[in-house]
Amino acid sequence: MNNVSFRDSAGFVFKHNGEIYRQINKVYQDIYEKLMSCGLYEELTEKGFLVPHKEINLTELRDNRLYKYIKPEQIDFISYPYEWCFSELKDAAILTLNVQKTALKYNMSLKDASGFNIQFKNGKPIFIDTLSFETYRENTPWIAYGQFCRHFLAPLALMAYTDIRLNHLLITNLDGIPLDLCQKLLPLRAKLNSGLLFHIYLHSLSIKKNEGVTNISDSKQKFSKTAMEALIDSLESCISSLKQPKLKTEWGNYYLNTNYTESSFKEKENIIKEFIQKINPNTICDLGANSGTFSRAALSAQPEAFCIAFDIDTAAVDKNYKLVKRNNESGLLPLILDITNPTPAIGFANEERSNFQSRFKCHTVMALALLHHLAISNNLPFCNIAKFLSELGEYLIIEFIPKDDSKVQFLLSTREDIFENYSQENFEKDFSNFYKIIEKREIQGSKRTIYLMQRSK
Repeated sequence: MNNVSFRDSAGFVFKHNGEIYRQINKVYQDIYEKLMSCGLYEELTEKGFLVPHKEINLTELRDNRLYKYIKPEQIDFISYPYEWCFSELKDAAILTLNVQKTALKYNMSLKDASGFNIQFKNGKPIFIDTLSFETYRENTPWIAYGQFCRHFLAPLALMAYTDIRLNHLLITNLDGIPLDLCQKLLPLRAKLNSGLLFHIYLHSLSIKKNEGVTNISDSKQKFSKTAMEALIDSLESCISSLKQPKLKTEWGNYYLNTNYTESSFKEKENIIKEFIQKINPNTICDLGANSGTFSRAALSAQPEAFCIAFDIDTAAVDKNYKLVKRNNESGLLPLILDITNPTPAIGFANEERSNFQSRFKCHTVMALALLHHLAISNNLPFCNIAKFLSELGEYLIIEFIPKDDSKVQFLLSTREDIFENYSQENFEKDFSNFYKIIEKREIQGSKRTIYLMQRSK
């Protein structure tokens, strides 16, 4: 059983022979059969809202709770809401509401609205929890309303009105940001947004008044389907009104201020393409990808590959994701990651949500214009960096930038130069403990060198 599934009596996710399956328990049989027969599953999968699945027979696995096994279409990488940029979280919220609106047409409803029920596939959000549906009961509230507000509306409001980095509060609040905390962190002007006034402020007051009831609609008062549809429309309008603040971050416009000439920049792209064609990766992890220029260069050389483009800068990640949407790119997933403080394992027994390293092992790691930030800005020895990168993938494409490069000098301008070991010779020596150097190419017109390495066996 997957440790994230133990809370659900309807069934659970598990891995078998390296692939993901889901067991459906007998207690959920009637609802599952309704989902599959009423037309809801067909509409959701045709629209790309819900991950499709196949019913299968695993004779070697039996469970006395078992009704049926299903094998969902596999997701390339499981990401979490606190790794998403503003636009990704917003699109995930809108998708959740669209799934709920569609379900109501078939007299069904979502019983939970967790952000963890969404993943990204082919550049778009998709709902992955087939067991999240229940039969709609007339005159009852939407049971998942409070959870939706905590998982989506609260972090989006905080990102829009207070600080774009506050989605990281989701790491310490596994079931979403408490609404009383959210309203304390929002500025007073947020009350001018009528949707936030109702769904955050009044909702929070209702929870406090009712001593911990987490859903403003939890009451004996009748709540018609029309009222529920109006609630969903109100939430959608509120979510749509939220905009990412205009940001001027250190790396958001990185490519507008490089010390490459136009020809050396183009040569760097060509070197990356040549290396990619030489090793033919199926999965790529681009660390410090910024807005994805070199991720796209790699994918142009190997169009069938899947690339995750990580960066610490949320503005750069958001720009990258918008390019994915605009260009309808299916093989690129931009995510937020601080390499010096990767996503931890959290939840009960630290096993509900996995850490970054355990979720993704790729063929090729790219680390371009990154090494000097790790070694100088964060005081990380070359050997530690090499060990970390070698655990992620077999091949490495990495750029070495010497100390007399202007970008390194900029990092040293505000601190004492204590980095006597920061040299190309020491870099090659320390990385050779974990990799063999296949090829290295100097970028003409610059002082930089790009290496292609393979992990030592």
